[in-house]
Amino acid sequence: MTRIASSLCALALAFGATSLAAQEIKIGYVNIDRVLRDAAPAKAAQSKLEQEFSRREKELNDAAQRLKAASDKFEKDAPTLSESERARRQRDLVEQDRELKRRSREFQEDLSQRKNEELSGVLDRANKVVKQIFDQEKYDLILQEAVFASPRVDITDRVIKALGAPAK
Repeated sequence: MTRIASSLCALALAFGATSLAAQEIKIGYVNIDRVLRDAAPAKAAQSKLEQEFSRREKELNDAAQRLKAASDKFEKDAPTLSESERARRQRDLVEQDRELKRRSREFQEDLSQRKNEELSGVLDRANKVVKQIFDQEKYDLILQEAVFASPRVDITDRVIKALGAPAK
């Protein structure tokens, strides 16, 4: 009885494999990292973020340079300073460093949040384009992550091109 069941299973598997081979499966692959880096909306978002955050970044860099200069001056002057003056200036430097680190952390958090907002919009648009390609060209499967993908199934350039085209 088990022999018959095994034979039937093998026959069903063989039949399924042949019917699958008879059908053509259309598979596509999209390198989403490349889309988020090279597509026109992604570049526009990056430019917008750079413009939005450049002033704050410059202020932080200037503050870091001022702190470094003050620290170097303190190191140079420390041997000639009185104990109380040395302690006061050291406290000032520690406070300035703490403030700079706080502002830098806030900057990074704000930048990260805005970057996520901008890229999620680009990703939504990219997914809509992928869905359009999927529907129009009758794909069976489109992957966004793969260990290896043949250039034959890579549709990333088409997605990037479609994202750069004016909306219809």
